[in-house]
Amino acid sequence: MRCPYCDHLKDKVVDSREAKDGDLIRRRRECLKCGRRFTSYERIDEIPFMVVKKDGKREAFDRNKVMSGLLRACEKRPVSTLQLEAIVNEAERKVQDAPERELSTNEIGKLIMRRLKELDKVAYVRFASVYLEFEDVTAFMTELKNLVQSREISTAPAAVKKKKKK
Repeated sequence: MRCPYCDHLKDKVVDSREAKDGDLIRRRRECLKCGRRFTSYERIDEIPFMVVKKDGKREAFDRNKVMSGLLRACEKRPVSTLQLEAIVNEAERKVQDAPERELSTNEIGKLIMRRLKELDKVAYVRFASVYLEFEDVTAFMTELKNLVQSREISTAPAAVKKKKKK
């Protein structure tokens, strides 16, 4: 910090306190050369986590936006807010862990769809219908068929066991 009176570079902090808003720190300093006091204000400058949209634009990651989409997809479904919060936390962690502090919405969407598919198939289909932007009913039906087939495969051993008992 440069003294505003004598331009000397060394000073000592006499007093520090948080400003009213809480986003600033007010510091009283004393120049070690001329002995005059002056005030500095410091703000923490965070680099936001970014998402890269499908059109290439970048915007700050917004957990409220992700939660809003999940709440719409899970409306009237047996999925708790804690489960949705866990999905949002996982998505946020993935963005934070990204090497350049940014991630494509495509990767975030895939993560969310994978988690929803495990939690609730109807919520998954709702989210996928908006996220994947199906061009027509055929594409939507193909996704539904894939979902039904994966369900049949995962329940197949149970069906075989029932038949053997009879």
